Amino acid sequence: MTQDSTRTYEGGCTCRTVRYRFAVRPMFVNCCHCRWCQRESGSAFAVNAMVETERLALVCGTPETVATPSNSGKGQQVVRCPTCRVALWSHYAGAGAKIAFVRVGTLDEPDRLPPDIHIFTSSKQPWVVLPADTPAMDEYYDREKYWPAESLARRRALGV
Repeated sequence: MTQDSTRTYEGGCTCRTVRYRFAVRPMFVNCCHCRWCQRESGSAFAVNAMVETERLALVCGTPETVATPSNSGKGQQVVRCPTCRVALWSHYAGAGAKIAFVRVGTLDEPDRLPPDIHIFTSSKQPWVVLPADTPAMDEYYDREKYWPAESLARRRALGV
């Protein structure tokens, strides 16, 4: 798990209409290489930091939530800036609105949250080179095996 001694993270969209903050280390950070994330991000992968939604505070602006299809068929709710349309975070069907999957690239200092794991690497772009010291899974992963005990307890406390 990423060890970052400072626990306040701030971010927002490109036009700065929407700004957010959370003051807790994410439960886990994943880098997803699935084709859906590639398409949605317009890049080779998406990096998401999982944070309890109740700990995610809007500093300014009012984002809009857009229902978006997902590979699971259950859909996701993507929270976007209504002006520049940047995706700030998502809520997936499994945890619903209780966990926000914050797009690490929207943080002011995204380098503070490198991935704890790379997932769906079976569809990663061949030119992406994964770090040898970070777990990588062909598909999804066993949360109980990879998440720290503290993060698992936080997730259980949400009832998901």
